[in-house]
Amino acid sequence: MGDVTSASQPSKRGRGSRLQARRNQWAIAGIVAVLISVSFFVVWSPQATAEAAARAANSSAVSDDFAQAAAAVAAEESLGRKYRLEPGPDVRARYESAAADALVALRQGRADGGKAEAELVDQVLVLHRSYLDSIDRMFAAVDRGDAADVLRIDAEEVDPSFEVIQRLVANEAVAEHAVAVASLDNLQRLEGLHRKLIPGVFLLGLVLVALLASVTRGYRTLLDSERAGALYDSLHDALTGLPNRTLLTDRLYRALEEGLHAGSTTGLLLIDLDRFKEVNDTFGHHYGDELLAKIGPRLRAHVRQGDTIARLGGDEFAVLLPGVGDRATAVVIADALQHALEVPFQVAGVDLDVEASIGIVLSGEHGDDTTTLLQRVDIAMYVAKAEHLGVFVYDPDADSHSPGKLALLGELRRAIENDELLLHFQPQVSIDTGEVTGAEALVRWQHPTRGLVYPDDFVPLAERTGLIGPLTGFVLNAAVIQAKAWSDAGQPLPVAVNLSVRNLSDEDLPRQVAALLKAHQLPASLLKLEVTESAIMFDPVGAARVLRQLADLGVEISIDDFGAGYTSLGQLKSLPVTEFKIDKSFVMNMNQDASDALIVHSVVDLGHHLGLTIVAEGVENPAALEQLAAYGCDNAQGYYLCRPVPVDAFDDWRSDYVEGIRLGAVPSTELETTANRA
Repeated sequence: MGDVTSASQPSKRGRGSRLQARRNQWAIAGIVAVLISVSFFVVWSPQATAEAAARAANSSAVSDDFAQAAAAVAAEESLGRKYRLEPGPDVRARYESAAADALVALRQGRADGGKAEAELVDQVLVLHRSYLDSIDRMFAAVDRGDAADVLRIDAEEVDPSFEVIQRLVANEAVAEHAVAVASLDNLQRLEGLHRKLIPGVFLLGLVLVALLASVTRGYRTLLDSERAGALYDSLHDALTGLPNRTLLTDRLYRALEEGLHAGSTTGLLLIDLDRFKEVNDTFGHHYGDELLAKIGPRLRAHVRQGDTIARLGGDEFAVLLPGVGDRATAVVIADALQHALEVPFQVAGVDLDVEASIGIVLSGEHGDDTTTLLQRVDIAMYVAKAEHLGVFVYDPDADSHSPGKLALLGELRRAIENDELLLHFQPQVSIDTGEVTGAEALVRWQHPTRGLVYPDDFVPLAERTGLIGPLTGFVLNAAVIQAKAWSDAGQPLPVAVNLSVRNLSDEDLPRQVAALLKAHQLPASLLKLEVTESAIMFDPVGAARVLRQLADLGVEISIDDFGAGYTSLGQLKSLPVTEFKIDKSFVMNMNQDASDALIVHSVVDLGHHLGLTIVAEGVENPAALEQLAAYGCDNAQGYYLCRPVPVDAFDDWRSDYVEGIRLGAVPSTELETTANRA
């Protein structure tokens, strides 16, 4: 039994040893297999990840190239249209810069992309060359004032070419963006695959598991970070971190869709900072960048949680207001934002003051799609800025892009060239002596089909385009010619001409005035230039510089509509002004409103203490004339004396008036009679 037992035990041990050996062999084989797998995984994983990351980076680069090309092409088209409205070297330079940017972006897209992208870029470049040629011909037509040719080239050549180019570039940008996102998704799938493989591989050793888990976590964090970063960068502004135009457009589209189903109104505000250029020019771009970075947080405190604040570029910001309710609510929010921006920003210990012009559009009322609303909010903002309104809700009447107004602008350009414009004159009379002391020149348009067109219908259009320069040039020339004619006839009379805000920003204006005076041999004292307070306030430093140069010629400077603006006494002291013209709104109401009467009296006293001549506009009854005489006002102008009339009627009025004075007629009786005859 003992032998059997002894024999059976070795047999069991042998069987156990062989089983253990087999287990060991299997374990070793398994370990070797695992180690080989781990080795393969270690080699394969970084290579696959690197290749996927490279594909994602390349796709993102190509997507960015075509996105930049699409933006540049859109800027080309926008500046091309802007040149139609405001032809000038600045717009032309910005247009050429946009065209150059488009070419650079397209060529970079060809360099970064593959064969298909290169073929597409070559196709677009051929179309783009044709488009540039059409634009050049359209600009030439704009420069020579051929509106019909402008419209024809735009409709038959420019618009069709632009639509094809925009569609090709935009579609490619979208396609490349989709490829970039797919590449990033592939990286995400690789990371998911890693998570599935790693636990099984690392069950053999806690250390190896911990090590590889650490590496994997690092890979996962890096991949997630890169993917999230790439997506974030494509939708946000790099300087401020705010949503960019792409994300704003997407959110606007979604808000319009949701508003359509919910029956709610979506509001959109476009904010343009005033005087931001002064910050950059005075303190440098670093201060400007720091200021821009503070705009978003300042605005955020005055909007709702679900509203979007975006930076569109430069000093332009937008605020999307889903479910805003109505126009009044949007205006209240815009006013709050404007007032918030008026509080000085502190940058590096310096208080920087900026203001803002804000345009407003509302879905349903002003448009139902993103393109229309973005276009019209830009127009509304421009009107708010140009008219110094602060906040302006889009109004079709202010949209100079309408076909009717475009046609009127083209006709106005030809009217200047074809002598369809003429001047009416309104006299100014000394309240004390009754002497005719001057005349204000007021432009009219004798339209061949519309009849007599008054300045309110065409001067604002000219002020928003480059036509205000030629228009002012015509008025100045005609006024100087008439002043010279009166002087040569032995009846010299100073003639006043109104200047716009754009004229005061024209550094060449003093030279033009000097050349006119010299060409017609007119004494500078017979020309007076009138500027409003609001025109001076638009650029006080530049306006003062131009006005001083004009005053140095001997030309008199008058502040028109005084009392309705915001000129400070400090500014008045530094301006070469010889006359105030009291705004007619005060003069017309002073007999009924004690506050208006006090303002008129105060302006007369202020002007006299400053050594200035005071003219009251809007004198429409004898009681106003008597009250102005009691205040000591110097001169009067208004319908009670004489309406603005053509030069022949003005001469008749003047002759009758002088004769009435010679005969000792009472001005308040005789003037009314002659005014009615005129």
